[in-house]
Amino acid sequence: MQLETDYLVVGAGASGMAFVDALIEHSDADVIMVDRRHKPGGHWHDAYPFVRLHQPAAAYGVSSTMLGGDRIDTAGVNAGMYELSSASEICSYFSEVMDRVLLPSGQVRFMGMSEYREVAPGDHRVVSLLTGEEVQVKVRKRLVDATYIEPEIPATRRPPYEVEAGVLVVPPNDLVNLGSAAAGFTVLGAGKTAMDVCTWLLEHGVDPNAITWVRSRDVWSVNREWTQPLDLVHTQVRYGGTWMRAAAESSSGAEMALRLEEAGLFLRLDQDVPPTAYRGATISPAEVEGLRSIRNVVRAGRVRRVARGRMDFENGQHVDQPLDQVYVDCTATGLRTIEPRPVFESGRITLQYVTPGFACLSAATLGVVEAVLDDDAVKEHLSLPVVYTGHIDDLMSFTSTYLESASRRNGVPEVRTWSQQTRLNPVRGLGERLDDPRVVAAMQESKKWKDAALENLARRTAVAV
Repeated sequence: MQLETDYLVVGAGASGMAFVDALIEHSDADVIMVDRRHKPGGHWHDAYPFVRLHQPAAAYGVSSTMLGGDRIDTAGVNAGMYELSSASEICSYFSEVMDRVLLPSGQVRFMGMSEYREVAPGDHRVVSLLTGEEVQVKVRKRLVDATYIEPEIPATRRPPYEVEAGVLVVPPNDLVNLGSAAAGFTVLGAGKTAMDVCTWLLEHGVDPNAITWVRSRDVWSVNREWTQPLDLVHTQVRYGGTWMRAAAESSSGAEMALRLEEAGLFLRLDQDVPPTAYRGATISPAEVEGLRSIRNVVRAGRVRRVARGRMDFENGQHVDQPLDQVYVDCTATGLRTIEPRPVFESGRITLQYVTPGFACLSAATLGVVEAVLDDDAVKEHLSLPVVYTGHIDDLMSFTSTYLESASRRNGVPEVRTWSQQTRLNPVRGLGERLDDPRVVAAMQESKKWKDAALENLARRTAVAV
């Protein structure tokens, strides 16, 4: 059996869905989407059940379809900010987008429970994971890899350290299925997953003294109060102006982080420990307050072995532990550090971040670029990959790459107009609130520091042109 299409998109997670939604909005392209899972949604199907978006639902998903109700939460650690959808809500949303938007368009076909294989260059096969049936697909334009930036999550890989028999080590997913009370919980990992787990345990009545938190390094997080759209869009504009000023006045990524903390945009958990990592996660001040109640923090580096009554670390140290702990593995990297590769190549698109922290906006932007422009060299010029290395020292080069790439896209009228109008833009609602004094002040601040920021970044970093 053989099929034919313009675009064969491998992966129906957030990036793949956002790319296809934007592509078919701006072209008459025919698309086949392939995914190993039974429905769209990607890693959200494997996420721990209590996870929520780390950004407002108002600016997540696909451009054509609203996620959530653009509501502001009134309770919990996100109170006063726009709602954060749950994993189940996101999976349901992407299924609805597929069933009610993409498939009815007549431009999209979905092959779930299927695996993509490239037998030889240009020889594309799709194999059913249920029947083993193999279909050859002739691709007229491009293969689209929508899996390249897929995050690594604990539920889909084994812990990277040795676990002695009889010691209970679980991914966050299994916390909701514990059959009896634990003597205590030891959370391994320093990132947002570990923060989510600790917050969830505290919210469910676990004494902070019953939690041990193993952090190999401390991380900077973005204050979520500064990332709000619509009626609170002045916060997002203030974010931009504050970031510009820090970029203009700093000599290194570490100094830039400290300036952002002084302004209130960056948050850390321990005032006595300088964070050395940044992966773009957001957190609320209420979450930080709760997490600071956990006093038993172990900073002995990476765990080598978990045994009954002790943890051994790679640096030779060991830490004694109470017996019958539940160890929660949160050591997966989440947002992976990737090797940047060309986004647009002959016969191929590799979806990557071109807007920091916004996978859906990045993918949709690339869908628009692909649809409205013809020259691959021009497309690539507009699409510099923004890579999260995790090291705070790279904050300035990260910023420089993004600003250069965004400036280039802003020079293309079709892309600029779409960017200003899409619901995925983090400053959604700005156009309707240009008379808000808070917005005016924040925009003036951004304009004031923009040229100085670009000059300083150019002097201290190197961006390919």
